[in-house]
Amino acid sequence: MKTLLRTLLYLALVVWLGAEIFFPVMAAVTFTTLAPNTHAAGAIVGHLLGILHRMGLVSGIVLLALLALAPSWGIYKPRAVLAPMVLVVAMMGCTAFSEWGIIPAMERDRLAAGGSIDIADQTNPLTEHFNKLHNRSVTVEMAILLLGLGAVALVARAESTRA
Repeated sequence: MKTLLRTLLYLALVVWLGAEIFFPVMAAVTFTTLAPNTHAAGAIVGHLLGILHRMGLVSGIVLLALLALAPSWGIYKPRAVLAPMVLVVAMMGCTAFSEWGIIPAMERDRLAAGGSIDIADQTNPLTEHFNKLHNRSVTVEMAILLLGLGAVALVARAESTRA
């Protein structure tokens, strides 16, 4: 049972962080492949970002549950799981902020600017705000990745101090 719990814990981390690492590559390939039609590329990337966020939230719930159970099953010391749990909650908070805060605001700006940001006037306040939100989204996704790497390091540390 201990091996199964640790395997599921690592799998949840790998799925979330792997998707976070792969997402910018996929976005770059999508925009490069569909270069003349950035609106279509943006729609595809936006849809995939929603999938990434849902995967992250499910992985986060699994991680929190497994980290909470680990001390009672004698896998990790209780204090060793607190820091990774805090980082996972922060990752989930950033993911939720992006999914339900940043992305809907970007969509509102896109629609208000005429439906396609790439053809809108770049000095338009809506376009400027969209670009600011896009930069914020990139920063939030980078924060999720860095927090996840920290969680991996802390789980590895918990392994070395197992009960």
